[in-house]
Formats: sequence, structure tokens, C-alpha cells
Amino acid sequence: MQQPLTKVLLKVFAGGFYQVHAGILFVVFFIMVGTVPGNMLITYHKSLMLAMTSSPVMLALVIGVWLIYIFKSWHYVGTQIFAPDKQFLFYSSTSLSRSEQRKSWYYTQAGILTPVIIYALLAVGVGLAHRFYILPSVILLFLTVMIWFSAVIYTRLINGMIDGSKQSFLLRWSSKWRKPYFSLYIYHVFDDKKVPYFITKGLSWLIISGVFYLFADVSTDTRVAGIAILAVITAHAVLIFEERRFEETKLSFTRNLPYSRFWLFLNFAGVYFFLLLPESVWLFSRFQPLMAVELLLAGLSTALLFHSLLYWFGLNMDKYLQWILGLFIVLFWVIMFRLLWVLIPLNLIIAYLFFYNNYYRYEGVVSRES
Repeated sequence: MQQPLTKVLLKVFAGGFYQVHAGILFVVFFIMVGTVPGNMLITYHKSLMLAMTSSPVMLALVIGVWLIYIFKSWHYVGTQIFAPDKQFLFYSSTSLSRSEQRKSWYYTQAGILTPVIIYALLAVGVGLAHRFYILPSVILLFLTVMIWFSAVIYTRLINGMIDGSKQSFLLRWSSKWRKPYFSLYIYHVFDDKKVPYFITKGLSWLIISGVFYLFADVSTDTRVAGIAILAVITAHAVLIFEERRFEETKLSFTRNLPYSRFWLFLNFAGVYFFLLLPESVWLFSRFQPLMAVELLLAGLSTALLFHSLLYWFGLNMDKYLQWILGLFIVLFWVIMFRLLWVLIPLNLIIAYLFFYNNYYRYEGVVSRES
């Protein structure tokens, strides 16, 4: 029997998510069903599911798409939790234990991910019927972990409202330190975004472990490492979006300071270098120094490209995730054609042009859709 809190959360957040995103979901459904001839529909999707459960490359692409959907759900729920008409949850849900809250949020996130879960379970069934066991297990593990992570995030957000005005130990301890410009967001992450940060790092670890397990026979191939880095940067999409939000809401005064755009661009590179320190340690411990540097630069250039896009169309999560999805697919195939070295200057040039041309044009207004 469902708890009363579970019923409320499902109605408010899962139901609200489908109402807000009904148009996008309909388009996806039409692409998946309406564009395939009726007499080939079952065969088409069976072949697609079989490819997901037998090909690591295909599964990596599908998981990339699922991650975009999950990021969108995090953004929607995280925004709605702090909406004025949802403040009743602060007084009601926090009266329950953390474990009971997580259980209710677990069901809520599962409700939001119902289309993904249904398709994934069908794919797992097709894979098992053809005696594929490893990739179906990866699919089940991925969805279970992501739903659990989501429940942890939402529970933390709700309960964090209790002492949200209390300054953290980190800020009190470092109050007298000099703080370079690039370090301000790093302090903000460890002060207010610890849960998203550590969840992102946990997801990075899963991605790296999963990719190199699936491609164990070609683990020294640059393309495998490039795909892993691309997936890791995509997993940081939420932190990149939050960096731009932090810049606009807390650091907008810097546009009036005598900082050159090139200097600011280098500082943003410093931000993502520090955010990617754990991954950097892994790169230099696993690969030769020259290859590790190439992979790190590829990751930094991709992060800067994702960051700079937000100066073009503003803090609009819908457009942002659409572009992330499109870029993920394009960059994935560029890497598969062994052109990783091309991505570094190309990403940096495009990112800098977006940044340079739009930094002073952007008005600093958060989009209503974000």
C-alpha cells in the first residue's frame, strides 16, 4: 500500500512533469512509432532492443539519451520543490524519517521514468531471450542506481530547507582566504551543491567502469577513452548549467569589472579543470602522459562548449538539453572516426566565439522555462 506522501508526490511531481512535457513526449512517441510503417513496427523495435542488449556502442548512445531525460527530471523536480505552491511539503514530508522520504521519492522518480523503464524492461526481455546477459544487467543496474540517486537528491533538497540559511563549515573555515575568481563556484559547489557533485562523481565512476568493462578487449583504443570522457562530461551537464546560473545570479556584477573576455574564458577553464580533478587523476594513472593530456583537453574543451552555449540562448534547460543531446551524438561519431584530436581546437574555437559574441549581449535574465 502506498504511503500518503507517495501519492502526493506522484500526483504533484510525476503528474506535473508529464503535463509540462506532454508535447516533447508526444514528439518522441511519434518518432518512435509514427515514422515506422505499421507492418514493420514490431520488427523495427525488436531489432533496436536487440542492438541495445548486444552492442556496447548502441547501449552507450541509448544511455546518453536516457541521461538527458533524467537530467531534465532533476531540473523540473528541483525547481518545483522551491515553488511557493509546493512549500507545504516542507511542513509535511520532513516529519517522516529520511528512509521513508527516500522511499516515496524513489517511487516518484520511477513514475517519472515510466516510459524509459517500460522500454528498458522490454529490451532486457529481448536480450535475455537471445541469451545476452551482461548488457541487460547493465541496463537494470543503471536504472536502479539513477532512481536511487534521484531519491537521495530530492530528499536532500527538501530537508536542506531546514537550515538553508546556515553558513557551512567550509565557508566559515575559509573566510579569511583569498579566493581567485575561478574558485568561487568551486566553493559554492562544496557549500551548497555537495549532493549533486558527489552523485555526478559517482555517475562518472560508473560510466568509466562500465565503458572499460564493456570494451575490455580494446581498452587501449583512444576511441574507448574518448567515449568515456564524452559521457563523463555529459554527466556533468547539470553542474555546468548550475555554474552559469551561479554566474548570473551571484556574479553578474563582474560584467562591470575590468576583466577581459579572454581572461574570463580562461577562468572558466580553471573551474572545470578543478571539477574534473578526480577524472584527471584517473586519466594520468591509466594512460601515457601525452594521451592523458589529450583526453583531459578534450573533456575541458567539451565542457567549455556546453558552458558557452548558455550565453547564446540563456538559462533555458529545455534548449540546453536538446543541444547537449545533439552534440553528444555528433561528438560520439567524430570520436568513432578517430578525430579526437580535431575536437580540442574545434570545441575551443566554437566555445570562445559563442562566449565572446554573447557575453555582453546576454541580459542575465533566467528563462521562465528553466
